[in-house]
Order: sequence, then structure tokens, then C-alpha cells
Amino acid sequence: MDDPHSALYPQTSFMKRFFSILLTAMAMLAVALLSAFAAMRFAIHGSEVEVPPLAGLTLAEAAHTAGRLGLSLRLENRFYSTTTASGHILGQSPSPGAVVRHEWPIRITESLGPQQVSIPNVVGQAERPASLELRKASLEVGVVAALPAPGESGLVLAQTPPPNAEGVDRPSVSLLLSEPLTSVPQGFVAPSFVGLSLSGAAAHARELGLRVYADVPAPAVSPPVVPAYHDSFFPGQMPAPTQQAPAPVVQISPSALVTGQSPQAGHRVLRGEPIRLTLAH
Repeated sequence: MDDPHSALYPQTSFMKRFFSILLTAMAMLAVALLSAFAAMRFAIHGSEVEVPPLAGLTLAEAAHTAGRLGLSLRLENRFYSTTTASGHILGQSPSPGAVVRHEWPIRITESLGPQQVSIPNVVGQAERPASLELRKASLEVGVVAALPAPGESGLVLAQTPPPNAEGVDRPSVSLLLSEPLTSVPQGFVAPSFVGLSLSGAAAHARELGLRVYADVPAPAVSPPVVPAYHDSFFPGQMPAPTQQAPAPVVQISPSALVTGQSPQAGHRVLRGEPIRLTLAH
């Protein structure tokens, strides 16, 4: 028998059925969303792994260990080391114990063992021959910078580490090249004169337009020594004579080694500025 209420109010009955279907659909959609969220969360966390310790392993051993966990290796640096044998892992990032996603790359540093290569002298060479000589010695070309200097451009003015240096940590040599004076402003970065002879440092400083002063440390038994201003560097610019007692005569050898400088290397200087060189005894 038909519901008299439905017959009297057909629109009300339709609305009830509509809301019932809508609520059922919403419930099913909520269940589906929760299931998808749970599956996605399981997939994300299920693919996370803990980074293993790789220090001390060979590259092949490290690649095998990382590969079993679904991780990859990325070689980023090579350093000399007296504690880790050549071809073994010196360091890693992320560090052991970190949790990363599947296929995450581990950046590693390879040990080259103790330094055995001799640093060649490439000062005075053009950039390309200098680079070839470094690579021939199993060294890499590091930072290449330029400094205004008269004469031919593109020549190596200085190198770091210096020739035959010991205790080098990386197999690379940085080069300082010459470039035309007209291509740069009057201000430039002061080069390093330490390790050069006085005559060589003075000549290079004059080429850059710097005025040179030389400080000679006094022996312990000698009276105080005043800074010497050598007339062979800038003829006609000796200080005017005074009525004071004459200062002790300071013998300056052109072959004396420069042990310090002011301003220091790397500081910005202007053409015409003075630079003070400290000499060895």
C-alpha cells in the first residue's frame, strides 16, 4: 500500500532519497581519500632509508653498500690524506645515520693518500702550457685570477701552492695571470711578494706602480734600525738630509728574501701607493 504521506508530499520524499544518496557518496569519497592518503604515506616512508657509514671503504665497496639500499654515490672532492689510504672514502654527506629518500645521492670525498706529486714551477708560462704541465703532473687547475701587469698578457705571475711545496691538501694549483694595465681600473688586488728576492719584488712592484719600502730586522746586538728606502728602487727620491745623528748604515742585499708585506696580499691597493716589504736577516 502506498504511503499516503508520500502521495501527499512527493517533493519531500524525493529530497530524502537525494540526501541519502549524497551522504552515501560522500562517505565513500572520504573512505577513498583516507585510503589514498594511507597508501601515499606508506609509499613515502616505505622508501626512506638510513645512510650507512662509508668512511674507510674503497669506492667499489661504498658503491656496493649504497646500491643495496637504493642509494647512489656522487664523487665531489679528492684530498690528500696521511690517515686514509688512496682510493678510500675520506668523508661523506649526508652523514651516517641520516634518513633520506630512496635513490638519494651521497656526496663523497676520495682520499689520494699522502702527497707524492711534486708541484711544478709554471711561473712565466702562458696559461695553456702551464695548464698542460699541471695536468701532466696529475694536478688540476684551480682558481684562475688576473692581475694588471705590463708586457705580454696571459702569463702566470704567481701560483698557489708554490713550486715544490709540501703538505698540500688538494691536487690543484691556482694561477694568477697577467692582463693589460689598460683593461682594468687603477685599483687592483695586491699580489704576494713573500718568498721573492728583494730585487724581484721591487721590480714587480714598480711595474704595478707601487712605491717600495724595505724593512730589515736588526740583529739583537745592533742599535735600532730605521726603515730603509733604497735609492736603486726610485732614483732621486731619497729623503732629504737632516741635522740629526746619522742612523746606522743598513746593508740591503738585492737577493734578500721578502718575509712579509704591508698591505698584505689580497688587499685592494691603488697605483702610486707605498708597499712595505719585510726582509730576512
